[in-house]
Amino acid sequence: MQLPLLPDIVVILGLSVLTILLFQRLRVPPLLGLLFTGAVAGPHALGLVNASHEVELLSEIGVIFLLFAIGLEFSLKGLSSIRNTVLIGGLVQVGGTIGLTMLVGRLFGLPWPQAVFLGFLFSLSSTAIVLKMLQERGELRAPHGRVAVAILIFQDIVVVPMMLVIPLLAGKAEDPAGVVAELAIKGVAVLALVILMARYLVPYVLRLVVQTKRRELFLLTVVVLCFGTAWLTSSVGLSLALGAFFAGLIMSESDYSHQAAANVLPFREIFMSFFFVSVGMLLDLGFLFTHLLPVLGLALGVMAGKALMAALAVLLLRYPPRTILLTALGLLQVGEFSFLLAAAGMREQLLGNELYQYFLAVSVLSMVATPFVIRYGARITDILLRTPIPAAVRNRLARRNGGAEAAETPSEAPLSDHIVIIGYGLNGENLARAARLADLSYVVVELDPEVFRKAREAGEPILFGDAAEESILQHAHVGEARVVVIAISDPASTQRIVRAVREFGDAVHIIVRTRYVREIEENLRIGADEVIPEEFETSLEIF
Repeated sequence: MQLPLLPDIVVILGLSVLTILLFQRLRVPPLLGLLFTGAVAGPHALGLVNASHEVELLSEIGVIFLLFAIGLEFSLKGLSSIRNTVLIGGLVQVGGTIGLTMLVGRLFGLPWPQAVFLGFLFSLSSTAIVLKMLQERGELRAPHGRVAVAILIFQDIVVVPMMLVIPLLAGKAEDPAGVVAELAIKGVAVLALVILMARYLVPYVLRLVVQTKRRELFLLTVVVLCFGTAWLTSSVGLSLALGAFFAGLIMSESDYSHQAAANVLPFREIFMSFFFVSVGMLLDLGFLFTHLLPVLGLALGVMAGKALMAALAVLLLRYPPRTILLTALGLLQVGEFSFLLAAAGMREQLLGNELYQYFLAVSVLSMVATPFVIRYGARITDILLRTPIPAAVRNRLARRNGGAEAAETPSEAPLSDHIVIIGYGLNGENLARAARLADLSYVVVELDPEVFRKAREAGEPILFGDAAEESILQHAHVGEARVVVIAISDPASTQRIVRAVREFGDAVHIIVRTRYVREIEENLRIGADEVIPEEFETSLEIF
């Protein structure tokens, strides 16, 4: 039996590997390698991929997994704390960009429905690219990361009314007010259901699943929760991505969210690759090179206008200058949901083919620029902050420091110079007690659900998850730890954890407890600093 999509998958993934290896040598972000792969393999270049629609479907799964993972990083309580940022910041950024685009479009002679529609397209930023970059750089919980996420959440929500307004702009709507009212009622109902699931149903189900100690059952439960919530929101007219974000929020309220994030990470990376490739496939390279100068000018204008509106939104939220600039630089690209709106606009004849190609070229170029802008955002911000501005303006901006930023930044300091105890058996429990008596900071990682529950009830700082997973070690702040003690009984798992910990660098001191002397040499070879075998220590104690 043949799978028609298989050759296209092999071509996409094979080309992606080669391109990313090349771009890595050139110190270019891998994301650009995926966009380049799509542009080269797509129908407008070599035409190596035939199943473009199927690739787009796979890319949608990538967006679902990404938004689910982002939801896991937050909580309903944390999202509630930034509600003002979501509403005010998002409304100013989206509304300001639409107004500015409409004004420029009218100056160039575009009809006002078309000018408004272009404002819709350019007002949205790329949730997938921005969140992926912020997550890789560990800046999601930084002030500018939290503001960017809040504005992106508003953009994902506002896509729905934009889709409903498109027929109105095209003069084909019958009862838009009734549709919007119905959708608002459905949205409130879905949000109420999400809160109930997060508080009562999901924690209970996950506790039952975890007690079985079957990892495949846990993974299936997580995926069903993610896809089921996305399907629910989609069925009532909201976006799949918003449903996936809600699913992550539901899961974040449980004690098992870190392990859930570790489990979906490989799926997210694979399917997100298809998303970026599918975006690159939309670009007509012939059109781009033929109209290179006007496309570059439009791209710079769009990015500058978007950055200006984002800066204005963050300024009104009373954040300090550095947060304003970093947020503005992060949101200057065109988003993936704009492609969905553009396709709907093509069907309603709001966009002609030439204008559509201009939009695609500008959008892809803005996405290509984003990784570089975010990577060097701190340097660009420092340069801009050193530019001469009137003293009165500088003093007024300086007085904003500490207001909104302090109110919406988590108060707890991250762990550093601490002990990470992996395994809360007898040895781990005694070590935690000794660390507590010595007033040393520590965190415990445990995979057994019953042991985890008892330690959590006892007030121990403990994470549920497999310590061989990189994301679990990141939550334990292994990179900033002084000592990692691995006190579990499984030799194979011990060696996997040693390798995973050593990936964070040579600074951390790894102590391993094993049962047999024969296990010492291998653990030392793969990166352990000290190995303490039980049978040898027992014989010494007996003597």
